[in-house]
Amino acid sequence: MATRNIKEVAQLARVSVGTVSNVLNRPEIVSPATRERVFEAIKKLGFVRNEVARHLRVGRSRTVGLVVLDVSNPFFVDVAQGAESVADDHDTMVVLCNSAGDPGRERRHLDQLEQQRVMGILITPVAMESPWLAELAARGTPVVLVDSPATGLQCSVAVDDRLGGQIAGAHLIERGHRRIMFVGGPPSIKQVADRHAGVTSAVAAAEGAVELLTSTAPALTVAEGRAIGERVAALPAEERPTAAFCANDMMALGFLQAMATHGLRVPEDLAIIGYDDIDFAAAAAVPLSSVRQPRLLLGRTAIDLLLEEVAEPEQHRHRQVIFQPDLVIRESSALRRDR
Repeated sequence: MATRNIKEVAQLARVSVGTVSNVLNRPEIVSPATRERVFEAIKKLGFVRNEVARHLRVGRSRTVGLVVLDVSNPFFVDVAQGAESVADDHDTMVVLCNSAGDPGRERRHLDQLEQQRVMGILITPVAMESPWLAELAARGTPVVLVDSPATGLQCSVAVDDRLGGQIAGAHLIERGHRRIMFVGGPPSIKQVADRHAGVTSAVAAAEGAVELLTSTAPALTVAEGRAIGERVAALPAEERPTAAFCANDMMALGFLQAMATHGLRVPEDLAIIGYDDIDFAAAAAVPLSSVRQPRLLLGRTAIDLLLEEVAEPEQHRHRQVIFQPDLVIRESSALRRDR
């Protein structure tokens, strides 16, 4: 069947081409009766709007790019759902891109999103310093950082990760642990660095000697958490930490698997705390204590800030929204040890 065009719709509905355009793009300014005639003509002809051509005319699409560190992490899936819930109300689509913690891959996604003339970009950047994000904004593509604080050059939504690390460390110390391991990913990821700084401050403030060990991995995944757990489980009991604070729940779940494989009891032999409080944390074989982030709220707030900037770019002032984390205590760290 031949492709129908807007002129044919206008002829069948007995209106001008401009009126059809208004019905498609600004329906609120067209009378209900006229809108109904135009929609009936569209339905009868099977007309489909050419979005690519429309984007070239108006300059921007109705699409927002969301670039995350790890699409397999349920934390980012929940953030995406939060963003989508707002986008749907504004006739906007969210496209999810996975950088996989690779700066080169992140840059390629950003280039492609800009070429597609997206409305704006939400991103959890790989590195603390990403100069191309400022370049994107300077060329007219708004950028909002998600789960990562900004310096004022962009809007951002984040959680106070230093506080999150501090309350996790303080909980373990209060439970009697004196040899704690931080299980983290690349320190170039700001969230990892801040969570490590937080637990370090808790150890420094503790009464009595507390030792903080650190083990890092190239990625914040279940497999990397399990690999570190395997090494810890192989240590002699007198050298093994009695507690582990993991930089996210994925690593904590892998660490927990390694303890079970080697017959170590959680929390009797080794307590574990994760970060994010994804749904799997509560459903683990040993329910996992975790520092909770407001995952859906992060996504909703981020896209709200982006839409504000798109609507009024001249009046817009960048904002940095910081949420407070809280510790959810479950079986994996609940036991009080004899100091």
